[in-house]
Amino acid sequence: MFYNKFFKKQTTAPKTETERIDKVKSSVIPKHVAIIMDGNGRWAKKRSLPRVAGHHEGMKVVRKITILANDLGIETLTMFAFSTENWKRPKTEVDYLMNLPEEFLKIYLPELIEKNVKVQMIGDRTQIPKHTLRAVDKAIDDTKDNDGLILNFALNYGSRAEILHAVKEIALDIKNGKIVEENISEELFSNYLMTKNLPDPDLLIRTSGEIRLSNFMLWQLAYTEFCFTNVLWPDFNEEEFLNAIEQYQKRSRRFGGI
Repeated sequence: MFYNKFFKKQTTAPKTETERIDKVKSSVIPKHVAIIMDGNGRWAKKRSLPRVAGHHEGMKVVRKITILANDLGIETLTMFAFSTENWKRPKTEVDYLMNLPEEFLKIYLPELIEKNVKVQMIGDRTQIPKHTLRAVDKAIDDTKDNDGLILNFALNYGSRAEILHAVKEIALDIKNGKIVEENISEELFSNYLMTKNLPDPDLLIRTSGEIRLSNFMLWQLAYTEFCFTNVLWPDFNEEEFLNAIEQYQKRSRRFGGI
């Protein structure tokens, strides 16, 4: 299938991982990488394990990719952790997913602080359990002065809801005289989105072989480079991430021009 071409093995790869990383860093690095972490359930099913085992294994991968992204000099890493549609899953699975941020941050927050990583979150906070928000907010507060990689969790996030909310806010500001219709532009609209303080992603990676956006950053991904891989998220590793970055570096980004 066509997405396999994005992850061809290199014929002239550097001999060591360190040399490979140095080579990648010597070329253009995407400022913002977004990842749709897909395949945890299928990973677990293949091993006759409960689906939550796949989510737990996937949590470890978030840490590995975050550390590598930080080392590469990527400025923002957005991880699609839970969508507005994921509430349709069985309650036991949803409850486990809502506990994962707390577990992840309890284990890895000291390391993230040491690595100068800054934690942020986008998504609708109203449905998220209080214990989950407490853990996320503590991480956000504890890392607020860090100026390294921004680790941005998309939690209870849905792009259509985000866009609708932005439209309503703009309509309200027009009604209240804060802005006029003639001043509405792409830049102004972007400032009403949850990602208003972040650049649009340069690269989107989706694991598990699925080729769709699943209501993720529909506005922000307009000119993003896409990479799809068959690898299930719990099996996604540093080599796969470097494969994606290397393929990005081979792209010619024209943004509609010649």
